Amino acid sequence: MIVMALSREKLLKNIFLAGGAGLLYLAGGSWLLKACTPTEDPVVTPIDTPGEEFESWQPAYARLEADGKFAERIDKAYSIFEECELCPRRCGEKRSRGEKGFCQTTNTAVVYSRQPHFGEEIPLVGHNGSGTIFFSNCNLRCVFCQNYPIAHKGRGSTVSDEEIAEMMLDLQRKGCHNINLVTPTHVMPNILRAARIAHKNGLNLPLCYNTSGYERKEIVELLDGIVDIYLPDMKFMDGDKAERYNLAEADDYPQRSQEALIEMHRQVGNLITDQRYIAKSGLMVRHLVMPNRVSNPREFAYWVAENLSKDTYVNIMSQYRVEFKAFEYEKIARAITSEEFVEAIAWAKEAGLTNLDERSLGQYEIHRQRID
Repeated sequence: MIVMALSREKLLKNIFLAGGAGLLYLAGGSWLLKACTPTEDPVVTPIDTPGEEFESWQPAYARLEADGKFAERIDKAYSIFEECELCPRRCGEKRSRGEKGFCQTTNTAVVYSRQPHFGEEIPLVGHNGSGTIFFSNCNLRCVFCQNYPIAHKGRGSTVSDEEIAEMMLDLQRKGCHNINLVTPTHVMPNILRAARIAHKNGLNLPLCYNTSGYERKEIVELLDGIVDIYLPDMKFMDGDKAERYNLAEADDYPQRSQEALIEMHRQVGNLITDQRYIAKSGLMVRHLVMPNRVSNPREFAYWVAENLSKDTYVNIMSQYRVEFKAFEYEKIARAITSEEFVEAIAWAKEAGLTNLDERSLGQYEIHRQRID
């Protein structure tokens, strides 16, 4: 292993050269690189290097609580369970009475797992991991879902809001840098109540809202002043493709996700990190490159540049796999090629995006060398 004290800019020029260097983690301004193959899973060994913190920083929900407005916001969120309109499906089920919504969830959340996660974006992982809570079920249901046992089949355990609060506190005790709420949309009221309970018992970490992007703008507005970091996918730019590649048609996905991301950016702006490059607030957008340009990566890149900011943190991902029912759809029944990923990154650069995820850029170098 080699510890290198480099600037981000200089590191990006050296990372993944010769297809044999893997970025593992960032801590206190030092990067750790390890010789590995591109497919090897990262191995993280924390370095306890102190970095200057934002001494006056506090999460958004702490300020809302101090203003006496958090409880009111939670009551408003829970009222939506009466005839549920949390997501664009607006199924109208009386979830407060135990009916299951389109998401197959009542007014009680189901959690599959929670743990420090080291596979997320580097500003989230830091050196102690992102404190992820994986909520079961989903309001989107992509045919290529890589987490289909959780998102489609609902595997997990029913938990109370108080238990979710304890999970948050436990992740904080483990040293995680944030609470990463995976697939939160359909249980947003539970999350808000749990966060308030946890905050009253000492929670002081950023809340990261890790969503498919299929959101109602009006619901995202309700989260203003609560969520610190938004981590949405932007899967499709074309309604016909969004409809085709979801088990439950969602031809309005592009419109809904675009409206939601604009509102998220209005609330939290571009990514802000501390001196250790650990995320404190801001918008981080994910885009999964799919075979045959199904996800329209060029349109995605130009939309972000023109409607959000060219400095938006963007993770263009190469990890598409043929999962779940994807093998039944000819255009997505294979892995992406090196050419497809390289062109996606090239379009992002062409659009003027200046804050691309480091791992994306590293994978770009690997795939570019394969083509050459």
